Amino acid sequence: MAAKINIVIDQGATFNTTYTIHNISDEPIDFTGYTANSQIRKTYSSSSAYTFNVGLNSNGQVTLSMGAATTGSIVAGRYVYDVEVEDLTGVRSRIVEGIVTVTPQVTR
Repeated sequence: MAAKINIVIDQGATFNTTYTIHNISDEPIDFTGYTANSQIRKTYSSSSAYTFNVGLNSNGQVTLSMGAATTGSIVAGRYVYDVEVEDLTGVRSRIVEGIVTVTPQVTR
């Protein structure tokens, strides 16, 4: 089951956040060798998406980042996102999901 984590992105600013994901024994998951993908969409069925850069490590940490140019191109509002990982055997899992609130930029 995916962790529910809502995030706020400031439009036009560089975005970075890090989560630590634990297994059911409350131990950090070793993501060595895993690949990951993460996207923001206006709705679950939207065809257009914005992609996070995703970093994984052996201590269960998942880092999401997005450059200022990308966050600046997102219209302020409410969105949905998730993070999916794939292990070395090809098993894909959703580990994080939630709502993204993009706050409007004033200074340009």
